[in-house]
Amino acid sequence: MIDIDPRTVAVIVGLALVTVLARSFFLISSKSWSLPHWAQRGLQYAPIAALAAVVVPEVMIAQGHLVNTWQDARLFSAAAGAAAYFWRKDVLLTIVAGMAIYLPLHVVWGW
Repeated sequence: MIDIDPRTVAVIVGLALVTVLARSFFLISSKSWSLPHWAQRGLQYAPIAALAAVVVPEVMIAQGHLVNTWQDARLFSAAAGAAAYFWRKDVLLTIVAGMAIYLPLHVVWGW
């Protein structure tokens, strides 16, 4: 049998209510509104900032420390993927190019 703490349940229900209210705030309002120009412009950079926040630490950090050798397959695959993207602007080609470099270096040579 599972022992349920009432405070834990209260916190979960409270967080759920706050989340629903915050996400439905724009639907509840009957007044039409739009974002200011500066906010719209800032949101254009959000995807690349999020991608950089996820990819850069994965490529540059190994086991909690900065990569200190050039014999790391992630460095070469990231460079190949970036080059492929800037060459053709194709996301699928970017993934294929990065993995085409990463797999032989990592699996065959053990980098």
